[in-house]
Amino acid sequence: MTYLTYEAYLDEVTTLLTELYDLDDDAAIKLVMDAQEADYFSAHDDHEEMRTLERAKEDAVALQTAKQNRNQTQQKQQQRVKAKKRP
Repeated sequence: MTYLTYEAYLDEVTTLLTELYDLDDDAAIKLVMDAQEADYFSAHDDHEEMRTLERAKEDAVALQTAKQNRNQTQQKQQQRVKAKKRP
């Protein structure tokens, strides 16, 4: 099995986000950087066996799913706030 370097792994996840979800480069980079800042990839740095092409696709899907869930939660919260303000 081939293992990627940590940097190559992050690049692969970013590329997959652009390919699978039609995100522009800046949005994909931000998503990966935010995940990295939240220590999502810390274990990947320590364990090379986590840095495979298959895992990169899984992580891209997980990051996009989490982003969509956050967006839906925010939308629901905004709807509740608007509903409370209505007479």
